[in-house]
Amino acid sequence: MWRFILALCAVLLGGTALLAQNRADDIIGVYSSGTGRDAYKVRITKLSDGTYKGAVCWVADKYDASGNVYTDVNNPDRSLRSTPIDQVVIFSGLKFYPNKNNWGGTKIYDPKRGIRVNVTISFENARTLKVRGSVLGIGETETWIKE
Repeated sequence: MWRFILALCAVLLGGTALLAQNRADDIIGVYSSGTGRDAYKVRITKLSDGTYKGAVCWVADKYDASGNVYTDVNNPDRSLRSTPIDQVVIFSGLKFYPNKNNWGGTKIYDPKRGIRVNVTISFENARTLKVRGSVLGIGETETWIKE
């Protein structure tokens, strides 16, 4: 009888962990946001340590007036300032918190301002992410739509 109960508990706990993992991985994909010249896309991938990375993979306004690709000129890390604007990593190390059903634990980078702020990401529905960047509780929220 005890073996049955222990086996049942193992199956239930394993199923719960698998369900949480699947929910965590729901964030993986390409998302679009912005409008007009400010439109962009972000690709979220899973890293080998189980956290997530977001990198810009497309921008509507990629070239300056001379036909040169815009680069990440505002980056506080001088070694990253030559990164093409459509290849900028905006967050890495994002963690899923199953008890809150959201992602966080890292900072998001804003290439326009050259700043990093705390980030919290959650699904509004199956295709819509709410991405909130904040400092000391003050911030802004953007909507990203899954493609």
